[in-house]
Parts: sequence; structure tokens; C-alpha cells
Amino acid sequence: MKKFKWGILAPGYIANRFAQGLAVIPDAIPWAVGSRDLGRAQAFAEKYGFHKAYGSYEELAADSEVDAIYVATPHPFHEQAVLLCLNHGKPVICEKPFAANLVQAQKMVNLAREKGLFLMEAMWTRFLPAVKKAMALIEEGAIGTVRHLSADFGFRTDVRPEGRLFDPAMAGGSLLDVGVYNLAFCSLVFGSQPDRLQSHLVLGETGVDEVATALLNYRGGRSAFVMSAIRVNTAQEAVIYGESGSIRMKEYWHAQELQLHNQDGQQTFYLPFEASGFQFQAMEVMDCVRKGLLESPRMPLDETLALARTMDRIRFDNQLRYPFEGEDTP
Repeated sequence: MKKFKWGILAPGYIANRFAQGLAVIPDAIPWAVGSRDLGRAQAFAEKYGFHKAYGSYEELAADSEVDAIYVATPHPFHEQAVLLCLNHGKPVICEKPFAANLVQAQKMVNLAREKGLFLMEAMWTRFLPAVKKAMALIEEGAIGTVRHLSADFGFRTDVRPEGRLFDPAMAGGSLLDVGVYNLAFCSLVFGSQPDRLQSHLVLGETGVDEVATALLNYRGGRSAFVMSAIRVNTAQEAVIYGESGSIRMKEYWHAQELQLHNQDGQQTFYLPFEASGFQFQAMEVMDCVRKGLLESPRMPLDETLALARTMDRIRFDNQLRYPFEGEDTP
């Protein structure tokens, strides 16, 4: 089988984790990295064994040997980077959150579909062995019909007005940074977006949401409670409650084990992985592109759009708009 040549656009923190994942995929070649700073691109390429380093995103997108590009810019700039890559005919996996809002996300999806190119949100948690095992247990009926889910992801960091997390112009705040994990996990388990939701955002001194909570109601009397935070440490766990049992996942967003509780007692499943865990989503992209698929069956574009719509709704219900959004933003 032909080796798969990867490109990485923007060699920041999260790109390091993607490169670490690529290193453990036998048929993945770290081919090219693009940065607006050639020195950074060269340093990243040397560190992770990439063959080429470019001093612009355009040069990376134009490299005819690249099979797919991982977009790792901050999320307000995802739209511009993804459109650039798609316009150069490249399949793309875009770091989560996919975009700052639904308007941006829709433009990206529209272009991918217009050009017949693969595009996927990098919701890496979905592809982890432990998460796949949890879904398999649910499908096997190990906890009965799922009725409720709770998920939280919070950490405490100091307020730095100049930092991305606390800058409204960078779409900072907890909801898009880590709250997206909670909402995507609910979407995976329930297979849909909520019919009704109630939410509350705690806005900090810089104007971003420092804490976000939401109660989600789904068809069939099912529900979920989620919390995200950047000023509060939380358990970072998810619990799926069924009619005859439950599944608990500590630090579920990068889980390597889970606990099943049901009428048969308690059972722990250990599902460790090597490297960063980002390799599983990269392998999904490679498999889809090789099969000629235009999106991932496990992370479809319509679900990505629905998640963006839900996050917009939470923000707009709490009168939170970013400086680059007008009052008429849908």
C-alpha cells in the first residue's frame, strides 16, 4: 500500500500532539509543515522528521505530494486555512472546534462538498479505543436504554487578558475550548442534538465565558448535564446512565479505561494507547481518503454543523457574541 504523506498547517502546541500520533502509524509519512515563520516550520520539521518546511501556508497547500493536511491554527482562523487547502485540492482534517461559529463552519463544509473533497473535524476523543468500547457496551445492552449523561471538563488557569483563552477576539472561553468535548460526547451517545436546552454562562472580566453549564433534553425523555470551565478544576469525567447500569470514564476526553456497573457487578476495562492518541483520528482520515469517502462515518459533517449550531445557541441565549460577529449573525 502506498504510504500516506501528511502536511501540518501551523506548528503550534496541538500540532505537536498530532505529529506524535503520526509517528506511530507505520504507513504515515510526516511530509511537510507550513508556518508563517519559516524558522518555526524548520524547527518543527527537524523535531518530528518532516521532509519539508515552508514559510507560508500557501506553499504547503500547493505541495502536490501532500495527501492530506491537518489544520492546527487557533479556531478563529480555521475557516481561512481550510478554504485555502480545499481550494488547492487537499483533503483536510481541521482541529476542533471546527470553527468559531456556524456561519464559518457552513462555508467550509459547502466548499468541501462543492469540490468533492474529504473534510473532517478533529474530534479525536471519538476514535479512542475506550470510547469505542463504551459505545459497543451500550449497543450490546450492557446498561440498558441510556437515560442520562453527565460530562464535565474544567481546569483552573490564571486570567491572562493577552492570552487566547481570555480574548473575545480569539473566540476565547471555556465553551469552544473544552465545552465542545462535552457536547460532542453527548451527540455521540444520543445520536442527535437536543430538542431543548437551558444554559448559563459565567462571563469573566475579559468578556469570555469562564464557566458554561447546560441542561440538554433529548427525544424520548433523555437528558444530559454538561459543564466546562477555565477558572475551575473539575473531575473531567463522563458518566452514562442506563436503565440497568452505568459507564464511568475518568478524564473521558483522553480515557484509557472505563468502569461498567450493572446487575453483574463492576468491571473495569483497560484500553491504553501509545503516543498522544491523535493517531486514531489520523488513521480514520487515511482510511476514508483511500476509500474515496468525502467524510467520516464516525464524525460526519452534518454532525459537526449541528454541534456548531448548538454552541451558537448557547452563546446567543446568553448574549455572548465575539467582536467579529454582528448582531445579525444567525
